[in-house]
Amino acid sequence: MAILKVNNLIKKFGNFTALNGVDLEVSQGEIYGFIGPNGAGKTTTLRILLGILKATSGQATIFGMDAWKDTVKIHKRVAYVPGEVNLWPNLTGGEVIDLFVKLRGSNNKRRREELIERFDLDPTKKCRTYSKGNRQKVALIAAFASDADLYILDEPTSGLDPLMERVFQEYVTEAKKEGKSILLSSHILSEVERLCDKVSIIRNGKIIESGSLEELRHLTRTSVVLDTKEPIADLGKVKGVHNIERKNNLLYFHVDSDQMDEVMKYISQFGIIKLEVAPPTLEDLFMRHYKVDGGGH
Repeated sequence: MAILKVNNLIKKFGNFTALNGVDLEVSQGEIYGFIGPNGAGKTTTLRILLGILKATSGQATIFGMDAWKDTVKIHKRVAYVPGEVNLWPNLTGGEVIDLFVKLRGSNNKRRREELIERFDLDPTKKCRTYSKGNRQKVALIAAFASDADLYILDEPTSGLDPLMERVFQEYVTEAKKEGKSILLSSHILSEVERLCDKVSIIRNGKIIESGSLEELRHLTRTSVVLDTKEPIADLGKVKGVHNIERKNNLLYFHVDSDQMDEVMKYISQFGIIKLEVAPPTLEDLFMRHYKVDGGGH
């Protein structure tokens, strides 16, 4: 069942088109990665979903309701974490968490305490004394302490150290197990790769690829390190082989994933001594899409 649906979303600021026909669909119990460089249109899309911005045209619905007209109803069931958290400077972290949790009508004290402990936050300090990482923790604790059905997370781990990033990942995974939906906008590709069921890549306001990580693997190349008994002839002419380099008797190259079978048959004739094959990462996929012109605005 689709919890969140975006159809042909267009957003213009004067003559500048920030979003140009964006489509997204997040199902129940799904972690959906929304990735792209800064300026690609991620935050604009999320602001339309949150009812902060009005789309120029197109449709955005959450729980079957219109994101602009039914904002108040929708927000009762949504938790949002921005990448730049601004808090009331004179309130303590604990007071801010309580305020956000009360707004959503949930009041699970034990859950709140557990989150504060896991994220290693001192809730008695005034928000003005917090570092960026601690402000981020306040927003994450408030989000996970409230019983939301949909989490919209925009660069949620910016400013967190790797240990806290892992805690964040555990809570996202737990939310998914409980049937919650998560839209995760990020440029930390390892995070997206570890967590997400599906991914959409946005560039210059357009979605250029969407699908499960498995479906997107065809876009990426597998890296191979090879040593053979006999020197390999004409490897560069084999279909699907790219970027060949030789270092200390070892061959380094990339293979298009759908050509792997043929390439393996070819190289096995030369007597394989050593073979290392690394699966493609989202990083590779990203680099291939964005290296043309940087992709930002």
